Amino acid sequence: MSTTLSIVIPAYNEGATIHHILNKVKSVTLMGGIQKEVIIVNDCSKDNTEEAILSYKNANSDLPISYYKHEVNQGKGAALHTGIQKATGDYVIIQDADLEYDPNEFNLLLKPILDGFADVVYGSRFMGGNPHRILFFWHSIGNKMLTTMSNMLTNLNLTDMETCYKLCHREVIQSLNLKEKRFGFEPEITAKLSRVPKIRIYEVGISYYGRTYEEGKKIGWKDGFRAIWCIMKYNLWNK
Repeated sequence: MSTTLSIVIPAYNEGATIHHILNKVKSVTLMGGIQKEVIIVNDCSKDNTEEAILSYKNANSDLPISYYKHEVNQGKGAALHTGIQKATGDYVIIQDADLEYDPNEFNLLLKPILDGFADVVYGSRFMGGNPHRILFFWHSIGNKMLTTMSNMLTNLNLTDMETCYKLCHREVIQSLNLKEKRFGFEPEITAKLSRVPKIRIYEVGISYYGRTYEEGKKIGWKDGFRAIWCIMKYNLWNK
């Protein structure tokens, strides 16, 4: 029986780039003969995201794509909740619809799990020798501050809690009662994973091809304050 990786892609106003990321996902050959299941959740985009996805799906029947749409915009976290619950693969990984993260590195995250060492693998933008686009100083300081705050309360020693790339056994991630509908998803899932009994969390270095706001980056300073609140909420009050 073949093993499958469920690739959950939340999409909001990504009509211009989503075909590029799907091409990258399609071209990746996963180690160990693992098959791919792509789950796209359109969070009520206002551009041509839906048309771009359906056009790609119709033209590429060799890539298994399941498409879901929120009728009201709910946020990235809500799109991830939908995608995670729809996943049927052995493992689940989160992939942004933009071009900041490279699907060619899925195998870097899969290896510690397939080798029997890990249950969860984070892809860190701040470790290893992979390419990392130079962008915003204060964003990097903010990311490191949030990771440090999270580590202090989870007792983990992550270098990049806010990373998109988190790969988990499906049963593990589907067992979490996730609530955050926006960018608070990252500290919430980290807090809840840290409390899973005997969980083995690993980290590997990945590339990062960040976007500017002109290129479509969406996270802002308000999301940073929300992340601080979520770190406290899901660790101190055990929600």
